[in-house]
Order: sequence, then structure tokens, then C-alpha cells
Amino acid sequence: MQSLKTLVPLHLCALAAALALATPAGAAGTNPYADPARPALPASTFQWDTSRTAMVVIDPQIDFMSPKGGAWAIMGESVTEQKLVPHLQQLFAASKRAGMTVAISPHYYYPHDHKWKFQAPAESVQHKLGIFERNKGALNLDGFLGSGADFMPEFKQYIEDGHTLIASPHKLYGPQSNDLMLQLHKQGIDKIVLTGMASNLCVESHLREFLERGFEVVVVRDAIAGPKLPDGDGYGSALVNFRYIANAVMTTDEVLKRLEK
Repeated sequence: MQSLKTLVPLHLCALAAALALATPAGAAGTNPYADPARPALPASTFQWDTSRTAMVVIDPQIDFMSPKGGAWAIMGESVTEQKLVPHLQQLFAASKRAGMTVAISPHYYYPHDHKWKFQAPAESVQHKLGIFERNKGALNLDGFLGSGADFMPEFKQYIEDGHTLIASPHKLYGPQSNDLMLQLHKQGIDKIVLTGMASNLCVESHLREFLERGFEVVVVRDAIAGPKLPDGDGYGSALVNFRYIANAVMTTDEVLKRLEK
């Protein structure tokens, strides 16, 4: 397998320098992801109802969330910044205690997926890196446990408890190609607490599809992370769109307070 450095020249120092030049004078040291001090958009009107709500976790897999994963050089900085794994552990535990539905939208690639006739850039990178691989096919789990496609060990006690909904895999970014929507509708769910990876790719695509299908969606901003490349900061770009289109954007602490009432 080719190294990530060969496939995607990161030059993160150059990216950081470019972002610094774009920062207004006197703003050094400020949080680039901070909410606007004077937002122009109206405040959220989202109403909590645990009985109609599911926490959806996208791609809680080793390849995205672990230093052992194939995409760590792209995703690791953001995963670390957002404290993604410990925040998801907190949210899994609190959701289970509250009796709230938890659903996983995973990402797997089977041998036939590598025979696609055309691909966009991010698809090509994922295939070349070999992430989310199920090399033996959809009906065979040989080599799956502990692989990059497997769930993070920190989450397995929650995901494998016999109550979590595990959807069929999505293939690109959104849930149009899996059964997540059907499973949620069958549980009477119309409100979503959205978490996982990757911010401007699968998370934003799931968000947009949920909204178009009539769901209300809370995005948990520090239970999400994304890619950072010279081409742009995926987390920062997605956060702007989350503010515009989600029903609410909250932190892990804010969600935990509501779940623990």
C-alpha cells in the first residue's frame, strides 16, 4: 500500500501559515472555531424529546478515529483537537442511560467497490489508502476484528450491547445508499443527535439528507472531526454550514445536561 505522504502531500505547516496570514490583526491565539460573538441567525427552537430522538454515530471506526487507522494523518489533528473519542464515550454512555435510541451508520468497502469506473478525489484517496476494507466480501468477516474497518474498542460495549441499530454501510457520504432512514422511521424517530466522522463529508451529507426527509437535527460540534489538508480545513468549513442549516449546534456538555435531566 502506498504511504499517505505519497498520496496526499499534507504540508500542514504551509496550511497553518496561510491560515495565520488570513487571521485579522490582533486575533492571534483566538479559537478559529469559536461561535460568532454576535450571531445574525436566529436562536434554535429545537425541543428535546428523548422518546423520539436517536443519537446517530457515523463511521466510529479505527481507520478514522485511531492513530492505528489508515486515515490518521488526515484526520488525527482534528480528532485530537475535538477530543472526539472521549466525547463520544460520554455521549454513548449518557444516551444508553437515558434509554435513547443509538444508531450507527458505518462505512465498508468490499472488493466490488474497487471496480468503480469513476471516482471523485476523496473517494480515490479512501480507496488508495485501503480504509474501511472488507477484503473478503460482504458475507465474510475473516480479518475484520481489529482491522481499520472495525469499531473503535472504546465504543464496542455500547455498539455490541444488542440494542444499538447498526445500519448497512453507506458508500460515499450520505445515507441514501443504506437502510439508516428506514430503521429510524421504524422506531418512530424524527429527531437526531448527530455525531461522528467526517465533518464536511459524511456528517454534512447525513445532516442534509435528514433535513430533507423531515428530521430535526442537533449537531454535536465537538463530537465530530474532519480532514485537514492544504486544500482546506474540513472541520472549519463544515462548522459554518452546521450553523446555517442544523436545527441546533451544541457541545457535548450541553447535550449531556439535557440527557441527564
